Amino acid sequence: MSAKPLSQRTLLWLKAHLPGRSPPTPERRAQELIAAIDSGGLPLHPALVNDIARQLGLEVSSRAPMPQTIERIRQALGRC
Repeated sequence: MSAKPLSQRTLLWLKAHLPGRSPPTPERRAQELIAAIDSGGLPLHPALVNDIARQLGLEVSSRAPMPQTIERIRQALGRC
């Protein structure tokens, strides 16, 4: 059984996260999150979504609905 080749998007992500490179900025993490959602992905860890929002300077309740937090991240990116 042969493995599927990695997509271009996956390769770019891997290159961006190799050791020796600086970690992605909060804005970059938010852009990657929104791009993944827009391409049909679903965030599986609400805590990671909340962490991205907080790093963008948003106040987020741990009880806030994830769609609401994602929309606030979209709005914050519009201001960046």
